[in-house]
Amino acid sequence: PQAASATADIRDCSMDPPYLPPTAVNTTARLAALRDIMQAHSVHAYIVPSTDAHMSEYIAERDSRLGWLTGFTGSAGTSVVTQDKAALWTDSRYWTQAERQLDCNWELQRTTWIESIGLWILKAVPVGGNISLDPFLFSIDTWKSYSQALHGSGRTLLPIENNLVDQVWGDQRPPPASSEIYTLPAAFTGSSWQEKVAGIRQQMEQHVRRPTAVLLSGLEETAWLFNLRGHDIPYNPVFYSYTLLTNTSISLFVDELRLSSAARQSLQAGCPGPLCVELQEYGQTRAYLRRYAQGNVTIWLGTEYTTYGLYGVIPQEKLLEDSYSPVMLAKAVKNPKEQELLRAAHVRDAVAVIQYLLWLEKMVPQGQVDEYSGAQHIDTLRQAQEHNRGPSFQSISASG
Repeated sequence: PQAASATADIRDCSMDPPYLPPTAVNTTARLAALRDIMQAHSVHAYIVPSTDAHMSEYIAERDSRLGWLTGFTGSAGTSVVTQDKAALWTDSRYWTQAERQLDCNWELQRTTWIESIGLWILKAVPVGGNISLDPFLFSIDTWKSYSQALHGSGRTLLPIENNLVDQVWGDQRPPPASSEIYTLPAAFTGSSWQEKVAGIRQQMEQHVRRPTAVLLSGLEETAWLFNLRGHDIPYNPVFYSYTLLTNTSISLFVDELRLSSAARQSLQAGCPGPLCVELQEYGQTRAYLRRYAQGNVTIWLGTEYTTYGLYGVIPQEKLLEDSYSPVMLAKAVKNPKEQELLRAAHVRDAVAVIQYLLWLEKMVPQGQVDEYSGAQHIDTLRQAQEHNRGPSFQSISASG
């Protein structure tokens, strides 16, 4: 009996009927609807990743396509759906969780290698078949890996720009972010956005290839460059945006209605001129980039954060590719002000942790605390510290 109760929280697909724990999500209808749309597009396999259009590690509910389709809510995974099979790949942190959340429509693949996903697809999809994905959800590097895995196999990798999962999700899909985008006070930055822009432009000038523009796709890049912050993704102070910074102009692609008046003022104080930020619609990034790329230009970008969907509109000879953009590298080097603020933040955090350990010493012997209430308590103690804007991830709390 003890063994049975220990495994009662994970699925057992070998039983008839299969045993599913109460945490498993029924995905039959979602898969059937997705397969109908795949058939209409002549797609034999559809790949669904766990990221968003900015390769964010953490994503908003609206971008949680993998979670909605499979029921699995871990932060990393890839799923592939064919007409008669569905599989999820994830790493060892999440195997138990996947067995609790997946129903028996899904095979769990205990690996994350693209090679293993590729091999599975080659077995599941006949020669002549189409394997599709949303080009705005795959980095250049990941796209190339899939391309390589399928190369010469007689199968076609076919990008489809309208996301098929979104079509099935329909109006059940959470709405886009609407909260305010605000400026970070000067006391927290150590340098103005104008100084940061000047530094990046200097790097462009000194580069042997003399790029005319830098494209920023990582959300933290734009937030750092302009000293702006937002709440679009839980635990991350970022907002949906792209930036195209040229030698003479700056285009920020963002929902401008969400900018606070101080943010807008800060960005447009230097207008017109080379330090004037022109606000463009977030959804127009690709069309704008395509037009810009028709000129005599060289666009510098980081392949880790740029999607294949954007990369694909820039002619190869006009590209300057690095793993990380110069902004991502500049952001990594903290100025003296930032170093001082980091140390101060760690001291404030240490105070909260010490208060927590004292509280635990008192409460545990009384049997008054479990992992969940403990995690809530440390969040409360941190929240009480000056300048706290919430944790950087959900507190992970375990004992024993």
